[in-house]
Amino acid sequence: MKVALFVPCYVDQFYPHVAIATLELLEKQGVTVIYPTRQTCCGQPMANSGFEHLATGCNENFVESFADCDYIVSPSGSCVLHIKDHLHVDGAEEKVVLIRQRTYELVEFLTDVLQVKTLTSRFPHRVGLHQSCHGQRGLKLSQMSELVAPPFSKTGHLLGMVEGLELVQLNRADECCGFGGTFCVAEEAVSVKMGKDRVADHQEHGAAFITGNDMSCLMHLDGILRRQNSPTKIVHVAEILNAW
Repeated sequence: MKVALFVPCYVDQFYPHVAIATLELLEKQGVTVIYPTRQTCCGQPMANSGFEHLATGCNENFVESFADCDYIVSPSGSCVLHIKDHLHVDGAEEKVVLIRQRTYELVEFLTDVLQVKTLTSRFPHRVGLHQSCHGQRGLKLSQMSELVAPPFSKTGHLLGMVEGLELVQLNRADECCGFGGTFCVAEEAVSVKMGKDRVADHQEHGAAFITGNDMSCLMHLDGILRRQNSPTKIVHVAEILNAW
């Protein structure tokens, strides 16, 4: 199995340890991981801002970098969803369709493809799980509370395998944090208020750490926590699943 690691821009620039944890976690599962060195932005920021035509170069480069891989795995639900739903290159649609089908968010890959049953990780802390919107409603990583259906969480299922980890129950388990990519720039006040609400929910239930599948959402929450001088920390789910 040839798995390519797709590292989002902000992870590469600000949180490279998340990419390293993802690599190590996959290798612990017996996966051979490669890193296409010419990869760059997936084009999501431009597309989400209404300038998809400016992402043409990103799209073409993504196809060139990842076309020959069995699977493409990334520690970012939002970037993965963008590739699955919006990747397009004129004259290369056959390759694009295959890439869309082979691209997975990390937790999605661990549960749906590798079907992980046990982990050797240990993280003895109270942890709150933030279910990011793209992962939950786009990739179906967890159930949406607005649906009358049995609850599930692929991320929560994996966290349940981690020794010593206590997953706290939140009042609003699937509420948006307010980051929304460029939304946090265009609607700063609304974004901050939503983030403060999410932080307060975790703090109310005594979470020492807030985790999630999207470092972008966690980055937003981390900024609020730091300004509050809060002892609560953020940690990507890959770091917890890889911890010992």
